[in-house]
Amino acid sequence: MEWRDEGIVLGTRRHGENNAVLEVMTATHGRHLGMVRGGRSRRQQPVLQAGNRVELLWRARLDEHLGTFQVEPLQHNAARLFESAAAVHGLQVLAAHLRLLPERDPHAGLYGAMAVILDHLDQPAVAGELLVRFELMVLDELGFGLDLSRCAATGRPDDLVFVSPRSGRAVSREAGEPWRDRMLALPAFLGPGSRVGAQMQDLDAAFRMTGFFLTRHVYEPRGIGEPEARSGFLTALRKHYAATVAEPAG
Repeated sequence: MEWRDEGIVLGTRRHGENNAVLEVMTATHGRHLGMVRGGRSRRQQPVLQAGNRVELLWRARLDEHLGTFQVEPLQHNAARLFESAAAVHGLQVLAAHLRLLPERDPHAGLYGAMAVILDHLDQPAVAGELLVRFELMVLDELGFGLDLSRCAATGRPDDLVFVSPRSGRAVSREAGEPWRDRMLALPAFLGPGSRVGAQMQDLDAAFRMTGFFLTRHVYEPRGIGEPEARSGFLTALRKHYAATVAEPAG
């Protein structure tokens, strides 16, 4: 059996003396593993760095086998990303989220979103907004999607400032005010049709919201914890925004 596809490298692990097991997120075959013969060689190692986009040829005798990859580079992202703390942590977060999904289960939307995020992952102000939207997509793909399009109580799409922790649905300011202490905040940049940019306090609120639902629906039922890289990514964002505020005018 064989197929060709493009993919994004998530990571590798050693396999014997000279080979490597490559983990990639592919465009049409989902998250997939395969052995790369000579993957630890000087020629192959730069190609197999996390974040790189590659062309793949996978072969195996049976579909359920690990199989082997032949890999050719399409876009070298790793060197650029490794220069940014936010990008390094962000890449690890993306990989951790994709590992929540079944192996070889196609998720073309997530692959496309990841490709876009990689182009901006070393731009912290943009990366924060994109990554929190990626977390919303992951929740949706896992069957726990949030409805942030209209108020759960009134059905109206305007003035949405809360999210119900019970239903995962947006709630308007007026309808949610009596229970505001029990609600999660919905930052304006995640509202329907919003063109508002996010500040650090907005990103903190957004990641608090997605983190709440990831913990409830995914981490706790599976007996796992939130990936450490997620807090590292938020720390890198806070440092970026703090440095931006500290810059002198002009």
